[in-house]
Amino acid sequence: MRSSQNFWDKNAGRYDRFMRKDAAAYERLYELLRPVVRQKTVLELATGTGLIAKHIVRYADHIEAIDASQEMIEQAKQGVKSAKLYFSVQDMFHLPYADQSFDVVIVSNALHIVPEPEKALAEIRRVLKEDGILIAPTFTHADNEFRGNVKAFFMKLVGFRQYSKWSSESYLDLLREQGWTVRKSEVLKASFPLTYTECMKSNVQTTTGDHSK
Repeated sequence: MRSSQNFWDKNAGRYDRFMRKDAAAYERLYELLRPVVRQKTVLELATGTGLIAKHIVRYADHIEAIDASQEMIEQAKQGVKSAKLYFSVQDMFHLPYADQSFDVVIVSNALHIVPEPEKALAEIRRVLKEDGILIAPTFTHADNEFRGNVKAFFMKLVGFRQYSKWSSESYLDLLREQGWTVRKSEVLKASFPLTYTECMKSNVQTTTGDHSK
């Protein structure tokens, strides 16, 4: 995980420029998020430079936004004026929050780039209230068109590591097998297909094997 963290530290200053290429997809993402986070206590994992948190903070009651990269968090803190938004460096696998602390947990474009997404989902389950909502938009690279595959290849050359290459359907299957009920999903058109998902805890939680394909 250390090499991955170094990659994000080095590229923190370029991150916002990269994400602007998918502005239309992210506008749709914000549109989907607003009613879900309204007057809720929210945790955002892998916040990066805080783009999502900053766009939705006016609607939420409070947002804790975390990232493993110190440089990303330093970028995120710039220009923040809302007392409802707090950025910090944290490990998504060992969150410093009590059980059932949050109404909503957001983890955007992160589960495919961590080595054990099942462990991250288990920690999310712990800090999410029983009737809470997990929002987990993720690039589903198995659905890439030719241009997306070329772009992914060059990203790999500069050190970007991707542990899971799901299709939209296999990603949703992973969530269900990890004990989540998918209540809403939508594939957004971006540089890579972006599968937006809203989930709630299922009554039965099961364990799974390898879901990297």
